[in-house]
Amino acid sequence: MTMTTGSGLHGGEPTNPDERIPYRGEQPYGVPDDLVVLGALDIDASDERLWVPQSRDVTFRPLLLSVSQGYFVNILRVRRSGILSRHRHAGPVHALTLRGRWHYLEHDWWAEEGGYSFEPPGDIHTLEVPDGVEEMTTLFHVTGAYIYVDPDGNPTGIEDVFSKISNARAHYEAVGLGADYVDRLIR
Repeated sequence: MTMTTGSGLHGGEPTNPDERIPYRGEQPYGVPDDLVVLGALDIDASDERLWVPQSRDVTFRPLLLSVSQGYFVNILRVRRSGILSRHRHAGPVHALTLRGRWHYLEHDWWAEEGGYSFEPPGDIHTLEVPDGVEEMTTLFHVTGAYIYVDPDGNPTGIEDVFSKISNARAHYEAVGLGADYVDRLIR
């Protein structure tokens, strides 16, 4: 990539008049549309219908559901303390805690508001929201699946991009947005 002196990335005004001309060619075949979710982190102002129930006091708001790459990005909201789930990750997970705090019983670290966490593939852990936390809200980027397990690691269930889509479709239909509302988030 060649940058000209005075380019907008370096500050100042562009010196080359062609810099401000959008690309005129066609995009490569098969490139999906960009996805922009305005106000994604404004969790108090978002339409409650966008939050998909996962269980009692646990909801998620999907932001991106990538069927071609096998990952999803969503905001998980938990409005109770206690154990949420024990699970194993089939792929890496990135998390940004937006509100509250949480941890895994198997680890000594805590995810706290404003903090970032990385969870490697294969890690098995039990998520707990501690007493005194009225709401835990975390943005998760999950590649692969959660495999729910018993205390000995035996699988008891699975959650992946396809189960997220199915749950969102059913919820959006039930709240009047229409099952196809979720289609705008699928890439």
